[in-house]
Amino acid sequence: MSADWVTALATLGTFIVIAASAVAALLQLNHMRGSNQIAALTECRETLESDAFQEARYFVLRELTGVLADPEVQRELVEERVPKELRQAQYVANFFESMGAFVRFNIIDRTIACDLWSTSVIAIWEELRPVTRALRRRDPGVWENFEYLAALSKQFIERFPTSYPRNMPRLDLGEEV
Repeated sequence: MSADWVTALATLGTFIVIAASAVAALLQLNHMRGSNQIAALTECRETLESDAFQEARYFVLRELTGVLADPEVQRELVEERVPKELRQAQYVANFFESMGAFVRFNIIDRTIACDLWSTSVIAIWEELRPVTRALRRRDPGVWENFEYLAALSKQFIERFPTSYPRNMPRLDLGEEV
């Protein structure tokens, strides 16, 4: 065998080793992304289930409209800052802002996020619209990732009115309570 053939075979062998290493690295990155996603999903779920978040969510869904009727709160909201009376609303919106960023930058898969939380995201977005509108007079970028998540959630619900698999039979729920 000539020296040219030996060189060619050695080059081919090197190429195969490098290609296999690249494939292994890509697989490892995919596994790491999955681990990061699990951690982010777990953190989101823990926050959503926390007492503080549940209280703030209740405030947004049940009490916000009444608080927004106060002219002093309206004035502060438009002219100065988020009034202390709306801190719970800000907490909820900031959480969904972060979640929207996670989805937007593919840290959390959009289908998983929408399947788990689209109904809550839309309900909170709708209740916070007046606050968002007022804040955007000063800063047009307020809660854009939250808005993105709400828009994705609406599209998801339109496409999948139920997340239950189509070809899977439903179980009997028994008698009413």
